[in-house]
Amino acid sequence: MKHILVTGGAGFIGSHLVDSLLKDDFNVVVLDDLSSGKMENLPDDERLHFIQGDIADHGLIDEVFSQFTFTHIFHLAAIASVHESVTNTYRCHQVNCEASLYLLEKARKCTALKRMVYASSAAVYGDDPSLPKSEDSPTRPISPYGIDKYTAEQYMLTYNRLYGVPAVALRYFNVYGPRQNGGSMDGGVASIFLNKFLSSKRPVVTVYGDGQQTRDFVYIKDVIGATRFVMGHETAAGNVYNVATGRETSILNVIQGLEACTEQKAQILFSEKRTGDIERSFADISRLRALGFTPRYSLLESLGEYVASAGEIDHPQAR
Repeated sequence: MKHILVTGGAGFIGSHLVDSLLKDDFNVVVLDDLSSGKMENLPDDERLHFIQGDIADHGLIDEVFSQFTFTHIFHLAAIASVHESVTNTYRCHQVNCEASLYLLEKARKCTALKRMVYASSAAVYGDDPSLPKSEDSPTRPISPYGIDKYTAEQYMLTYNRLYGVPAVALRYFNVYGPRQNGGSMDGGVASIFLNKFLSSKRPVVTVYGDGQQTRDFVYIKDVIGATRFVMGHETAAGNVYNVATGRETSILNVIQGLEACTEQKAQILFSEKRTGDIERSFADISRLRALGFTPRYSLLESLGEYVASAGEIDHPQAR
């Protein structure tokens, strides 16, 4: 029996991908150490085989590849905390880079493999000021996390070029949606703000700087759509793609969107800008569009769906 491997499949993005694959009747193997992922993110499904373990455990990876035959690999497992990559750099390198290289070695020998998709990050661009960020923009990562993501994605492209591994690298921008951890300093800002709106009828949100900082916020459903799209596209292998909306949205715009969706007014506490925060960021997604994929969710529509999915606020637009 053929399977699809999803590393980090119990996490925020990974679990949504697993849902999508199961919906299309694939047999899925999830490998996750549950350091940030949660079992409750995964359905009880006979087509799903869960393995709890460390992606950096080479012996475990050997066992997984000896037990299953994979047609597709989605590599999402990572220590996603920029802060932890600074405080625990080598461990993060083992997980975010060395483990990716070992996985490529196993994929290289997997004759049934049709596609390998790697979850990279907009962090590879770092503080380069050029906008919008295209896949050909300079890469100047400013954290060990960004360095490891860039290195791993380059290994993906190199293994495609040298050994024919059908690998694709996707640079996810600011992903948000249900199951994202809004209680962590490394959580997405939209989810952090939503937690505040859910916990109080008079939410108080802290904004570092003046709130005019911009990001390219992309909804989880568009991220999964793009990830599934490159899974089967003939010419995607050997390339890197930005996964974003191509729209520049300020932090204050996100707060205003949540206010509109919840019919609540937030009290905004402005605090000193954090060292290292990037002022503006948004993506050029023309390469992904040329491939045939277009994101469909607007900020307000996706925030409305996100709020409604939380189930604790009567979302007016959902009636």
